[in-house]
Amino acid sequence: MTDLLKQPGFFGTHATLGADLSQLMATLFTGLFIIGWFQAKRGQGHTHHWLMLGGMIAMLAFFTSYYLFRQLGVLAVEGKEGFGGPQELYDYVFIPLLTVHIILVIIGLVMAIYMIVLGFRAQAVVQGRRLLRDALLQTSGRKIGVILGGLTGLAVVLFLFRASTAGFSMRKLEVYLGFVVLVGLVLGIETMIQRIWPNGADRHRALGRFTMIIYCILFVTGSTTYTMLYILFPGKIG
Repeated sequence: MTDLLKQPGFFGTHATLGADLSQLMATLFTGLFIIGWFQAKRGQGHTHHWLMLGGMIAMLAFFTSYYLFRQLGVLAVEGKEGFGGPQELYDYVFIPLLTVHIILVIIGLVMAIYMIVLGFRAQAVVQGRRLLRDALLQTSGRKIGVILGGLTGLAVVLFLFRASTAGFSMRKLEVYLGFVVLVGLVLGIETMIQRIWPNGADRHRALGRFTMIIYCILFVTGSTTYTMLYILFPGKIG
């Protein structure tokens, strides 16, 4: 799969297949989420729910798989050979922009999982209409600890099983540790946010706006780094 992603892309630039596919999917998901955002503003709760749920699950599945094969920020890690522009532009524009993009990717993945869970918890179906419940929505610290402990235990069991059947590797360990950290971040956000917005409907609206802003900025930063790497200043790609 890694070799396939390094093949020439389909947009006619200097990009690889993986980079073109990533840019295409980022455009598609951003467009879907903007449509879902407008659906929510128009009170179309049912279509909004299923569009956002399907879109976020597909986005999580695609980008998690993609980054496992291609590695996030690989060009920044390997050095300047992937960037053909001036050293000053690389140091003071491209790398800071890429760093911001990577941080926002992590935040976006955490918020996607959180919003999926919150969407189910905050909703109510009244006479066939899907609405947000205007009610207190909180999770106890004990319940959060039980959830985190249970999922951590499950991750340990799965990792030990994989290590015993397919052999140990640092990549596998990083994946499972990343899963536990991601779950911990989501639960930590829940503990903090529920104090600010105890009302489930208010919380869903506020965090929905925040998440959409993050995704729109992600699209801009991702498109800018794509343009710099593969159109304006192509280097040794792959």
